Amino acid sequence: MAGITGQGDTFDLPNYVGELFAVTPTDTPFLSAIGGLTGGESADATLFQWQGYDLRDASSTRQRLEGADAPTAEARVRFNVNNVVEVHQEALELSYTKLASTGQFASTGSSHTGALGLRGSNPVVNELDWQIDQHLKQIARDVEKSFITGTFNNPSSNATARRTRGILEATSTNVSTQGTSIGTAVIEADDETFTIAAHGLSNGDAVSLASLTGGADGTVFTNTLYYVINTATNTFKLATRPGGSAIAFSTDGGAAVYEATPLTEAIVLDLMQTVWEAGGIHEGDTATLMANATLKRGLTKLFITNKNYQEMSRTIAGVSVTTIETDFGRVNLMLNRHMPTSAIQVVSLEECAPVFLPIPGKGFLFVEELARTGSAEKRQMYGEIGLKYGNEKKHGKILHVGAPA
Repeated sequence: MAGITGQGDTFDLPNYVGELFAVTPTDTPFLSAIGGLTGGESADATLFQWQGYDLRDASSTRQRLEGADAPTAEARVRFNVNNVVEVHQEALELSYTKLASTGQFASTGSSHTGALGLRGSNPVVNELDWQIDQHLKQIARDVEKSFITGTFNNPSSNATARRTRGILEATSTNVSTQGTSIGTAVIEADDETFTIAAHGLSNGDAVSLASLTGGADGTVFTNTLYYVINTATNTFKLATRPGGSAIAFSTDGGAAVYEATPLTEAIVLDLMQTVWEAGGIHEGDTATLMANATLKRGLTKLFITNKNYQEMSRTIAGVSVTTIETDFGRVNLMLNRHMPTSAIQVVSLEECAPVFLPIPGKGFLFVEELARTGSAEKRQMYGEIGLKYGNEKKHGKILHVGAPA
């Protein structure tokens, strides 16, 4: 069932009996592996920064003559990198009656004459605490999503929200852009068609999108696999699964379309070599490939199944990951449902940490009571959190790829 908006009472928050199961996944592997909501670092401003420096290339011709004067003076220049903490805030209001009515149960929905006599107990004995716990899980999920796909925004006024830069956007040096550019499509909301002259796509082809405009922005997403249906010479539609229903658009839009390149071992190793040469993935315990389900299956096929490699796993900060053997050592495979489905992120986890802005007298993530205006308890959950990603050259990403052939 969907959640509710506004005050919760006995009518819209019914109790039931029996064991309680979470329908929505609550795993946040990237956030957990770099410190979670109880670790990390503190900031003292909304914008926080860190520094970096570089050395000249190693040389075999820098030898000096005996007795020579000192060479021309040199110095290394430092540079700064910054990000922002973003505000995460939730609110909760429960009527006094709802808090007290722990023994009031809704109908079972069964027509059996004995259904009202169904035995059992309500596992939620404190509605307020239970609801607060769910809100904190929702914040953790939002932070995980931001830390991966967040786009940086440090506004000059309070007219727009601060947004932290996620690891995908932060990774700018080591980028392997795959995919074949099909062109920029015009999307008609009337019939969900993408129009590109002589596009050459066939039903079932996997594509990835970029540069979303108009009604496409927020309906479809960049670096996400979609599947071609209903092709004609100059038009096609997209579905979220092969042979699925066409994605509907409320208004016209546009998108750059790429036919996804099937993932290969060479694509992965070439990027890993680039990251390694830049100084990344040197620490075996934290060198990680992060992917969603389709590409995680692809990585397993390429590096485990096809090589008759015995699958192994280990735990990083409580997160269980599969490991693979590569030319660059043993590397973690982290399955992450918040990763875009046509992208793989190479992460040197030791470079990353959550950064919190502590609120005086309250902490960095807290629950506080709000003023009562009636017969209800009100709470808010609040925290300001951003991602520190260290040296972005120690990370890498692959874009516009699909399942291996």
